[in-house]
Amino acid sequence: HIDGGITIGAHDHGRMIDCNSGAGGDGPFTPSRIGSVGIVDFIDFANGKDLDQLKHLCNVGGGFSSLLDTNDADEVMRRIQNGDTAAKRAWDTMVYQICKYIGSMATVLCGKVDAILLTGGLMRFDCIIEEIKNRCGFIAPVYVYPGEVEQEAMASGAMRVLTGKESPKTYTGIPVFNGFDDEK
Repeated sequence: HIDGGITIGAHDHGRMIDCNSGAGGDGPFTPSRIGSVGIVDFIDFANGKDLDQLKHLCNVGGGFSSLLDTNDADEVMRRIQNGDTAAKRAWDTMVYQICKYIGSMATVLCGKVDAILLTGGLMRFDCIIEEIKNRCGFIAPVYVYPGEVEQEAMASGAMRVLTGKESPKTYTGIPVFNGFDDEK
C-alpha cells in the first residue's frame, strides 16, 4: 500500500507472514514519515529534542516533509517536472526503498511469489508503477489497484449491519492471532 504511509506485506495462502510497520516508522520513507533509519543516526539526531518533536518527525514531519517542506506528492511531481533535482532525488529514493522492501518480502516467501499487488493513492503516478515493474517484475507479475478504498470499505460494512445483512461484531481486545501452527 503506497500513499502517505507505505506498508509492504507478504501473504502466504491468505495469511500475512510479514509486513513492515509503516505507521510505526518501519520501511521506506513516505511523503510524511521518516521510514527506517539507522538507530545510531537517530540517537544522534534526537539529542536535545523532546519526545513530541521526535514523534512529529516520525509520523508527520519526515519524508518529503523534512526533505522538501511539503508532503504533497503532486507538488513534488510538479517540482520534478520543473527540473528540481532535490525533488527528483527524494522521489527516486522513496521508490528505490519501496522496491527494496518488496524484494525483502519475496525472500520470506522463499521466492514463491504469485503476484505483487500495488494499492494506494500514489499509484496514480505511472513513474512509480513503471519503476516497481522494472526493478521487481522479475519476482512476479505486478498488478495495480489505484486509490484509497478504506473509507468505502468501512461504510460498506456499516451498511451491511444497518440493513440487517450482517451482525455487528464486538472488539474484545483479545488478539485474533495466537501464533503460527503447522497447517497452511
